[in-house]
Amino acid sequence: MSSPAEPLLSVRDLHTSFPIHSALLRRKVGEVHAVSGVSFDLPAGRTLGLVGESGSGKTTLARTVIGLERPRSGQVLFDGRDLVTLSGRRRGAKAAELRRIRRQIQMIFQDPYASLNPRLTVRQIISEAWMINPGVVPRHRWTAEVNDLLARVGLNPDHADRYPHQFSGGQRQRIGIARALALRPRLVICDEAVSALDVSVQAQVLNLLVDLQADLGLSYLFIAHDLSVVRHISNQVAVMYLGKLVETGTTDQIFTAPVHPYTQALLSAVPVTRPWAAPPRQQIILTGDIPSPVSPPSGCRFRTRCWKAQPRCASEEPVLAHRLGDHPSACHFPELPAQPQPAAVGAR
Repeated sequence: MSSPAEPLLSVRDLHTSFPIHSALLRRKVGEVHAVSGVSFDLPAGRTLGLVGESGSGKTTLARTVIGLERPRSGQVLFDGRDLVTLSGRRRGAKAAELRRIRRQIQMIFQDPYASLNPRLTVRQIISEAWMINPGVVPRHRWTAEVNDLLARVGLNPDHADRYPHQFSGGQRQRIGIARALALRPRLVICDEAVSALDVSVQAQVLNLLVDLQADLGLSYLFIAHDLSVVRHISNQVAVMYLGKLVETGTTDQIFTAPVHPYTQALLSAVPVTRPWAAPPRQQIILTGDIPSPVSPPSGCRFRTRCWKAQPRCASEEPVLAHRLGDHPSACHFPELPAQPQPAAVGAR
């Protein structure tokens, strides 16, 4: 068992890619580099917020960690055991160990309307995990456990025999959370778990996740593109761009002293609730779209949109290291002005 100071989840130099085949002869003509050399640690009982634009590889990273995608190389260490070397085993002790470990890692999906089987009642949705994994909860305890889980996530246990279409979006996401808790996991991966919900409902679900973490000692890998949500729930933050981590640190470090220009641009887009009381700031508007992961730019992958870009950025890839401040970032020139020139990037 991991102590609070030890990482429950360690990802080391993880690479995940997908082949591209021609339509005619089905030959491999390219490769999508979705995750390229990602490494991070998640201590037990803590929350790591993973942020970035759509297409940056966040969901692929989560699916690789949970075992829905197989990496090309790298390690996914859960409580010291490498899940990559255990995967692919259909029989034997290693296969049994992998099944045991995977019960401890569960996922809450983005869309509460698509992630629940409309043909099953809430009771069947939750108890399905115990049918697939016998021995976790005795059958005579299923009804009591379903009622307890529904009450824990703020739903009425008397509604256990209703179908998903009879619930609102926020209630459906609570059902998804109850299903994730059914196997008593230690790590829960939240893939944009609140992005499809109204703002008021988002706050309720976030507070529920915080309370569950305090009560059950859960660890979260929380994926989002809304930085205000990440700031509310995360202890650590990792910023991802085009398959790579460009900056990592505690929540306070990232939000008060961002080093990488991409992080600075993301933070400049966060809405200010009381603009008349906040200090004036220039909003950074990035030009262009995120490059294709099929053929990412040489050197620094952010250089095609960066106002700090220099010739060195095209020839040398920056590594994630301490350069400026007290947390690591992947930028060759963190000392250059933090605001772009108006010719390249303007302010609203």
